[in-house]
This record gives sequence, structure tokens and C-alpha cells, in this order.
Amino acid sequence: MSQATTEIRVTLPDGSVRAVPPGTTPREIAAEIGPGLAKAALLARLDGQLVDLATPLHGDHELALITDRDPEALHVLRHSTAHATAQAVQELFPGTKIGQGPVIENGFYYDFDRDTPFSDADLEAIEERVAEIIKRDLAIERVDLPREEAIAFFEKEAEPYKIYFAKTKGGETVSIYRQGEWTDFCLGPHVPSTGRLGAFKLLSVAGAYWLGDEKNKMLQRIYGTAFFSKKELRKHLALLEEARKRDHRKLGKELGLFSFHPEAPASPFFHPSGASIYNRLVEHVRRLYQRYGYDEVITPQIFDSSLWKRSGHYEHYRDNMYFTEVDGREYGVKPMNCPSHCLLFGEGRHSYRELPMRIADFGRLHRYELSGATAGLTRVRSFAQDDAHIFCTPDQVRDEVAGVTRMILECYGLFGFDVKLVLSTRPDDRAGDDATWDRAEKDLKDALDSLDHEYTIAEGDGAFYGPKIDFYVKDALAREHQLGTCQLDYVLPERFELRYFDAEDQERRPVMIHRAMLGSLERFFGILIEHCGGAFPFWLAPEQVRVCSIADRHADYASSVVEQLRAGGLRAQPDTRNIKVNAKIREAQLAKIPVMLVVGDREAEQGTVAVRTRSGGDQGSSTIEAFLGEAKNWIDRYNLQP
Repeated sequence: MSQATTEIRVTLPDGSVRAVPPGTTPREIAAEIGPGLAKAALLARLDGQLVDLATPLHGDHELALITDRDPEALHVLRHSTAHATAQAVQELFPGTKIGQGPVIENGFYYDFDRDTPFSDADLEAIEERVAEIIKRDLAIERVDLPREEAIAFFEKEAEPYKIYFAKTKGGETVSIYRQGEWTDFCLGPHVPSTGRLGAFKLLSVAGAYWLGDEKNKMLQRIYGTAFFSKKELRKHLALLEEARKRDHRKLGKELGLFSFHPEAPASPFFHPSGASIYNRLVEHVRRLYQRYGYDEVITPQIFDSSLWKRSGHYEHYRDNMYFTEVDGREYGVKPMNCPSHCLLFGEGRHSYRELPMRIADFGRLHRYELSGATAGLTRVRSFAQDDAHIFCTPDQVRDEVAGVTRMILECYGLFGFDVKLVLSTRPDDRAGDDATWDRAEKDLKDALDSLDHEYTIAEGDGAFYGPKIDFYVKDALAREHQLGTCQLDYVLPERFELRYFDAEDQERRPVMIHRAMLGSLERFFGILIEHCGGAFPFWLAPEQVRVCSIADRHADYASSVVEQLRAGGLRAQPDTRNIKVNAKIREAQLAKIPVMLVVGDREAEQGTVAVRTRSGGDQGSSTIEAFLGEAKNWIDRYNLQP
């Protein structure tokens, strides 16, 4: 027998090659390299794919051994911890059926089918049992079964959800993972044993419809997280606690910003303070519109369904729309502004000299979201966008995209956000020819290359109608949120037969650019509340200054100071109640007022104020005129904190 049939070649990341017998596992190769690596290895990357350490190798491969230092390892650790959680539940609560347990951002969850919801005491007991399972150091083993045999296995186990997955996600061979006597359908991979699991915490319990469909049964979902060290877990739990303190739903109620009512589900009511902030966000965007050459339009709320059929929304987005019937005709409430802007552009004859045409619209939009998916301001059914569309010639795309990008980066800079740009290219399922996509992607890339800002490329993540740039911001708790977008669209201009005339008076099809900065104003508002913890920048705060009198005899002077501040353009309120001034200051701090002005005998005699700021404390005495000048500087510079 030749040597070629008795050995396979395994290439390691450093370029070295090991000749090993067929069937050798990554675990054995790790042991051969050294006992330290054998102890540290958790899984392997085989020809670019993560696999278990016990995977037998056949043929030549590229192999990398993965330890807890590799970012991919944390994902697998959390997946394996989810399995340990499911095992703990079934040991403690026999008869419970298991659903699915994927890894999510910063943790994992697992769904369970049982009639009685888990209590806090149950969650504590489950957590203790998971710790016990970790101590057992059970080997986690993969078993591959023929599809029908795997289905029969789960039928015997009376696990209907696993039967579903074996039928829908398994191929000819179905993978099952076993730890001790407990089994689960899973594609893997996993850590070698439960003893390799690290620090973990079960966080909460919630209801969740099977497969996210409200027509299906409600399951019990346990959320948890896991890390390789207790230090990392403690840091994460501290961030979660801070996130709870900053929860925009909690702060929105405490600060009197907004509320919800069952008569209008998932549609916010903005109170005066909330409306003040909302309107100033709009004003901020409008200032940028003026500088970057946008014209604002107002379009109807409802349109005959023929419009939505023409745009394609009726076919692809109907389930997320609201409809009504008037005079025997079906109308749809608009979920987005794009088709109405196409109607606007379609009016009249356009020369290439008129382009680019940039039109913006703050019109209200309505989308039906499942009740289980709505969450405070971040996902609502009634909202507005700082929505705009640019109609331009193909030659103008690069400059227009560069301008949009500059405007969005400038906008986010005012709020102290770190910004990440992602260019998404053509998906497999797409409209248009390759030549059009080649040019579109090159235009977007050239536009980004012209700016001093890094970006990444997401291959295949573009919309079916064109490539796009998405803008992600990182908030004060290091969480990423996708906000702005800039998308090229060659489909809607075709559907609406939009045209302009070139220099030779020939008909041409314009390119349509969809563009939003803040995105949904409601969602941005919610993210901003949590980013700044309700302590809004001075220029944005609904109440910028509170004037606190020390005693009753200073009330008239406090009121006169407020009048002067209001005349100077500030949003100021007096606090002349007959309580101690320290209590007034404490309440103003809790209400997150940026500036407090304290007035007593000396201030009334000298026509001054004692200045205290939210972040800096006592700032000394100032004349009212000088304070107004400083306040104007804070506003003009968009200071995050005075």
C-alpha cells in the first residue's frame, strides 16, 4: 500500500505540515503538539469551518486549533452553556419539551414548552443545577444518524420540536449531541465537555411564540449569558445593570417624556418635554437640509392600493401595512415615503440640469409590527423618519453618496457616537444586470474612499434593488445600533417609468438614492435616551435652566431671572417653592436639568446668579448677561455637557 493512502497532510496556521493517519482528530494533533495546547484547545477550524475536537480527519486539510483567546470560541461556549441550561431544566422539570437554544448578542436563550411559567425560584434552582452539570464534566459527543433514524429517535424521546428540526434542518444525516444521558438536535460544534464551560448567569424569563409566529404556541424562554472568566461576567453584569438604569422606557416615564396607551398599541404619546426634544431633533436635521441642499415636501398618508401594487409593496410588504376601504376602493396607509416621492418626481418634464433633486419628508408612517416584537420607542407602529430621496444622473451618484455620508457623520458627531460604516454588495437574488451592479458598487466604494473614514464590506448583503451603505453607532454602553442608510435603487425608477432628458434631449432613467440619518425619530429618541442616560445635551434639553430661590422673599427676583432667560431664547423654569434650596437642587439633579441658577439676597442685590451645572457642580457667580452669552456658546457648539 502506498504512503499516500496511509497518511494525510494537515497544514497548521504557521505553515508547518503534519503527516498523520486518516481518522486522526484535532484533539490528537493538539496533544501531539504539546500538553499545554491539548489542555487549552476547545474546538478547531477545519478548512475555514468550526468543528468539534473529536472530528476525524480524512484527506488533506488546513487546521487551526481554537482556544479561549479566539473570538469564535465565546460563541461556542455560550451555545454549549445553552445546552447545559436545557439539560438542567429537563432534569428538574421532567416532561418539559425543549425548543431551540441559539446564541444571541451577548448571550443565549433556550425555549421550553411547559404549562407553568418559570418562577424566580425556578430560575435560581436551574442555575444551581447548571453549575452542578459543569462540575460533572460530562463529555459532549456528536452522534450522526440517518435522517429517518434521527426522527424515530426524537419520536421515542417525545420531543416534537426536535422532530421538526430533524425534518427541516437536518440533511440525509442528522447530528445529535449527547452529554451524559441528555441529548439534543444540534448542528454544533461544542466544547469537549461540560467541565470546559466558564462563568455564566441566567438572566430572565419571557414568553416567546414558537418560531416567532403568534399563531403558534407560547413557549417559556430563559435568557442567559456566559464568559470564560468571572471578571468578564462581572463586567458584563455591571453593564446590564447600567443598561437597566438607562432603559428608555423607565427614564421616559420618570422624566415625563412619553407614554403608551392600550387604545393605540405601540404608538407613542409624546408629552411636552418629549415633544420639545422630538421637535429639536427635527430642527437639527432641517438645519443640515438647508446646508446640504434638500427641499422638504409633504405627501399624503393614504394611497389607493394601485400605488402599492405598482411599487411592489403590496406583494412583498402587505402583511406589515394597514388598509382601509373608502367608496369601494382599497387604500393603504403608507409605511414608507418612497412611492409618493416617485409620484412627485414623475410630475412634469425634468432636464439633467435640474438634477440632483433632493426631497425630504417627515410624514408619519405606519407599519404593523407583531405585538410581541414592539418594545418602547425602539420598535413602534406609528413613527416618522428623517426620510429623503435623491434623484440623480448615473454620473452624479458618487458625489451624492459622498455628500450623504459627510452629512450623516456630521449629524452623529453632535451626539458623541462612534460610527462604523458597512458597504453591502450584490446579493445572489437581485434585480438588474451585472454591469449596472459593477458601476453602482464602484460608485459607492469611490465615494467612501474619498472620505477619511474606515469602512468594511459585507459581501452579498445589499438590497435586491441596489448596493447600500449602513451606518452603525456605538452608544455609551458599547452597544451597536444601525441607524442611517444610503441605498441605490434602480428598480423603483423603472417601475414608475421616471425619466429626465440629457444634453441631447434623450430620455434617461434617473438613479434613486434612499437616505436616512436618524432613521425612525422614535427609535433614535429611545437610543439617545439610553446613550446619555436621560441627561440630554444643553442644546436639546427640554428644560435647560432651573432658577431656584433660597427663600420666599427671593421668588420675585427668581421669576424676573426666568423672564430674562426666556427673552434670551433659553428654556427656563422657576422653582420658588417654600422648601430648602438643597432639596430644590437635588430634585433638579434627579430631573437631569443641565443648569441650576440659585438666587438669594446677594444675587437679588447685585443682579447676579449663582451657577451650578449638572456635571460640574458650583461654577461661581455670574451676571445674567454673561450667563446668557455662555449659554449661547453651549448651544452654538452643540455641547454634550455644559
